Amino acid sequence: MKQTVYMMMTALLCFACSGEKNTTTFDYNVEKFADLGILRYQVTDWDSLSLNQKQLVYCLTEAALHGRDILFDQNNRYNLAIRRTLEAIYENYQGDKTTPDYEQFVVYLKRVWFSNGIHHHYGEEKFLPGFSEAFFADAVQSLEPSLIPVREGQSVDAFLTEITPVLFDADKYAKKVNQDSRLDVIVASANNYYGEDVTQKEVETFYNTLKKTNDPTPVPYGLNSRLVKKNGQLTEEVYKVGGLYSAAIAKIVYWLEEATQYAENDQQKTVINRLVEYYKTGDLKKYDEYSIEWVHDTHSLVDFINGFTETYGDALSIKASWESLVNFKDLRSEALSKILGENAQWFEDHSPVDPQFKKKEVKGITFKTITAAILGGDCYPATPIGINLPNSHWIRKEVGSKSVTITNITEAYDKAAAGSGFTDEFVCCAAEKELMKKYSSQTDNLHTDLHECLGHASGQLLPGVDRDGLKVYSSTIEESRADLFGLYYIGDPKMLELGLLDNPEAYKAQYYKYMMNGLLTQLSRIETGKDIEEAHMRNRALIARWVLDHGQEDRVVELKKENGKTYVVINDYVKLRALFGELLAEVQRIRSEGDFKSAQMLIETYAVKIDLELHKEIKERYDKLGIAPYKGFVNPVYEVVKDKEGNITNIKVSYTEGYTEQMLRYSKTYSGLPTYND
Repeated sequence: MKQTVYMMMTALLCFACSGEKNTTTFDYNVEKFADLGILRYQVTDWDSLSLNQKQLVYCLTEAALHGRDILFDQNNRYNLAIRRTLEAIYENYQGDKTTPDYEQFVVYLKRVWFSNGIHHHYGEEKFLPGFSEAFFADAVQSLEPSLIPVREGQSVDAFLTEITPVLFDADKYAKKVNQDSRLDVIVASANNYYGEDVTQKEVETFYNTLKKTNDPTPVPYGLNSRLVKKNGQLTEEVYKVGGLYSAAIAKIVYWLEEATQYAENDQQKTVINRLVEYYKTGDLKKYDEYSIEWVHDTHSLVDFINGFTETYGDALSIKASWESLVNFKDLRSEALSKILGENAQWFEDHSPVDPQFKKKEVKGITFKTITAAILGGDCYPATPIGINLPNSHWIRKEVGSKSVTITNITEAYDKAAAGSGFTDEFVCCAAEKELMKKYSSQTDNLHTDLHECLGHASGQLLPGVDRDGLKVYSSTIEESRADLFGLYYIGDPKMLELGLLDNPEAYKAQYYKYMMNGLLTQLSRIETGKDIEEAHMRNRALIARWVLDHGQEDRVVELKKENGKTYVVINDYVKLRALFGELLAEVQRIRSEGDFKSAQMLIETYAVKIDLELHKEIKERYDKLGIAPYKGFVNPVYEVVKDKEGNITNIKVSYTEGYTEQMLRYSKTYSGLPTYND
């Protein structure tokens, strides 16, 4: 599970920041377009790694980058065709580049790169070009035919007839993930996890048939495949060497095998080898074996994620998107890791949920803060700030999990956001502004730590409960559960006892920011008139609106207007914490029992619809600040240095590559998949 960035670019200093600080100025901001800001991040402490560790990181970064095309194709079956067409125009167009059409074309291409396709990376809806159909047709027809990614035997005119509606028709592939429970969410979603003639009922029946009753160690059925119909029969196209996406996966496997010669220890080598076996076979039992070995690898400095991991992109939370993150441990975080790990059972035992939903024994909790070395797939360009894996419930219960907070990413957000004016615009009172100034950075990171390390790792399913039973509501409920766990405990005196906070008032900064974001400021990220679609945004709306509603009688939290501006006012922080605990107990019950109807009621009541007038107000106020609501990153560039004899002597890291330059390079160097994989 991922903790996505939601802080709206307020102060975000690290709770346990890693890395030396450059004495020279580092420019974190790269460029801004549409609703997006592009940043850089520093790979702090890079030169503290040994040459062997640098070589390991280099191999793993190559494996991370070779999966890029997989995500594009998973997001929509036309994404690779569209990206390659747009890039061909960008590099070969000989027409007037000062026209509004061309300027809008460049913006659209940059958005496609950022979102790994034609749908907004967070809002899920398709974004439409700002240039005309006529411009597009003329630009395509002006190219050498060999540059146009037509199907075999297809003419350029036929290509345009096929591809133009995909770009310009607002109703065609309207949402990448459609979670409207009134619809067939498989048919209504534009992603490429299923054949276009496959229905939700067929998907549910297919995978329910595979599941074994009371299986204590179930594999994540369907995680690494596309479900299609062939000759009228449902069949899985498995992602593996020799299967779907073979060309990209074979490259990933090559670099993983190269990495084994630089492994820091036998356990790390075993992890890599298990992952290679999984990629070669597509066997989900091998995936679970890899996940278990990965959890056991707690001593390596260098670590990585590489594979089909998170299921947010599938409305039924079955299919996983491809992602990768290469990182190394911040050794200065060992004290925090030890504190959380040693006290995990205490947190579980004192949770306000029903005892039957608690783990009797919390196993294998590992937490660390890390420095990101490369972002790939569904972690690029937009990336989470915290991750807890594996997602398998039985592995988490029986073996454990690993959690990370990515400190050089949070530091980059903080540095880039300095002086935005956000706090003055949206925070109600001087007392809250002072609290956030003093403690927001600390409590932001602590909440992420609690969310990832303990929240996702807490609780258990009752015997026989289907992990997919919450269907379209699964991701939102799971993220709500982890957020509530963090919110409940960040206000506990245990935080002071353990030395995680140094002031009994500090937690209020997180409570205020969370309520402000869930009720107001996250609306700036949504197109006016639209519903809330993304799982993390739904979870925050659910929590904030539920406590607003259930605290009405005691006026725990209120929305007040002053000079035409709406603000959040918290009147009773102690009662607010109690409400968080009450909702946590209910959300854990829903998760543990697989109570679909209760999940549906909570989410449809509190997490989807938006008050139009409030939405317009927030958008107007936010737009005046000139802040891009969404941020993403360019990766650093790694260069192998050799001596005269050809021996590797160093691997240097540089930060000069621009956004467009990087995207075009990646499309040339890491783009081995065929244009059409349907």
